[in-house]
Amino acid sequence: MPTSPRAPLTLLAVGVTVLAWASAFVGIRAVGEDLSPGALALGRLAVGTVVLGALLVPRGWMRPTAGEWRLLVVCGVGWFGVYNLALNAAERHLDAGTTAMLVNIGPVLIAVFAGLLLGEGFPRWLVIGLAVAFGGVLLIGVATRSAGADLVGVLLCVVAAVTYAGGVVAQKPLLRRLPPLQVTFTACAMGMVCCLPWAGVLVGDLAAAPGSSIAGMVYLGAVPTALAFSTWAYALSRMDAGRLGATTYLVPPIVVLLGWWLLDEVPPGLAVLGGAVCLAGVALSRRRSRPRPPVPVPQEAGSTV
Repeated sequence: MPTSPRAPLTLLAVGVTVLAWASAFVGIRAVGEDLSPGALALGRLAVGTVVLGALLVPRGWMRPTAGEWRLLVVCGVGWFGVYNLALNAAERHLDAGTTAMLVNIGPVLIAVFAGLLLGEGFPRWLVIGLAVAFGGVLLIGVATRSAGADLVGVLLCVVAAVTYAGGVVAQKPLLRRLPPLQVTFTACAMGMVCCLPWAGVLVGDLAAAPGSSIAGMVYLGAVPTALAFSTWAYALSRMDAGRLGATTYLVPPIVVLLGWWLLDEVPPGLAVLGGAVCLAGVALSRRRSRPRPPVPVPQEAGSTV
């Protein structure tokens, strides 16, 4: 099979997305003491919207249909709005590595939503993987509780994972016709609008925050949001959603290493085990059952071929 001339660009887009999203977990944790969850979400999405808008202006606008607008609302409100709020709040309760391990049950939930909404069914391995991943979530919950953290962070991570999965399922049909950059800009702008109730909080937080935290917020908006969501959309328009979702398996180990290096954070041992169980469940959910060979039908005596 000949290699697509755009395959290297697609792989590069995947690599940029994984590294940028991994850095986001550490960045949120680093600035979370100075910027509250709602303020950080609004600031990050505002920066992302400005950067994406500047990139979109010379490319023009393709008018979405009514159905596409509905999907854009699901993606923008869920993945960009609720996801960022839940993730920012979760990292006030959990370390960056544990948060990343919990959020990355998302690919299992993507498969579940595809079964419910797209008629793809519930293969045996999906059900097995979902059960295993749920067991990993329970282990992380026990680990965080024994380490002095509360279960609120775990529940917020599950909310983030659900909205992430819903956003991917809504985004995939949009990319069949609309340009990836336009989809990302529109969803980001919608997420920003959802976070406008925290505008006053953002002004107050920025006035008191050190320059490093403000720079961190700008980084989160420009790189993990504007750049990484654009490279994700580019890759998603050229890859199967399940295969692309599987690449996020790489995010938690990168986050654990970055958190240890930059924040001097190491997740509890049981949480690491739970994260490994979660990722194993995600991997199992992507397995495909082998097709059964056809059963030969014996010919009746005297029949001819």
